[in-house]
Amino acid sequence: MIVETASGPVRLAANLKWMFTELPFEQRFDAAAAAGFTAVEYASPYELPAERIRELLAGAGLAQALINTPAGPAGSATVMGAGFVPGAGEEFRAGVLQALEYATAIGAPVVHVMAGLRPEGVDPQLAFAGYVAHIGWAAEQARGTGIRLVLEPINKRDQPRYGLATMETAAAVAEAVDPETVGVLFDVYHAQIDGGNVIERFERLVPRIGHVQIADNPGRGEPGTGEIAYERVLARIAASEYDGWIGLEYGPVAGTVEGLGWTERIRG
Repeated sequence: MIVETASGPVRLAANLKWMFTELPFEQRFDAAAAAGFTAVEYASPYELPAERIRELLAGAGLAQALINTPAGPAGSATVMGAGFVPGAGEEFRAGVLQALEYATAIGAPVVHVMAGLRPEGVDPQLAFAGYVAHIGWAAEQARGTGIRLVLEPINKRDQPRYGLATMETAAAVAEAVDPETVGVLFDVYHAQIDGGNVIERFERLVPRIGHVQIADNPGRGEPGTGEIAYERVLARIAASEYDGWIGLEYGPVAGTVEGLGWTERIRG
């Protein structure tokens, strides 16, 4: 879905983990296309064969904007990723390879490498050093594939033990490892909670930003249900050098299709 803001167009991708949840997963592709989307994203394609995902995308005329690396089982130490978990290197490496395989098969240009939770009692500096080493290894695997890896911080209110703390830390890791292959997933919802000053931070970090996601705060609903001035935020994104997809990673308050009325309010 392309929406014209006061400063130019932005490209919106439906997140099928969060949107159209009134339908079974495989039916969400056609529903997204019928609502005007031309791209989708979601965390985990791994429940289906890559060939089936490709069929669903092609049948609905959709592009795949982003996938995540696999998460561990519910209740496990790696439920939100293995990057920060000492001793989980084998799981991390297998997950990165699986994600790259799927991304190649379904045409996803961006893979979010999940950082994971830092286990209690583990030295923060030790866990961070291991994480950076993991991202360096992942960059080596992705280099030359045309797939960009992105790193996403999660705010400490929603997940206090998530390893990657801030957008600035994510950008520093990307810069240190390989800024051509690794970038930042700038989630406006998380950025607003952890530090605010969203527009200035986005514009400062935009050379390192490989993907954007949005939701309002509080509540993580669609734009217009909270405090974030998305008319201005999206206009500034449109005016920037960022030209990638913007994933709608929110839980619709007014229903998925009904809740898309916010896209009319931001039109320039």
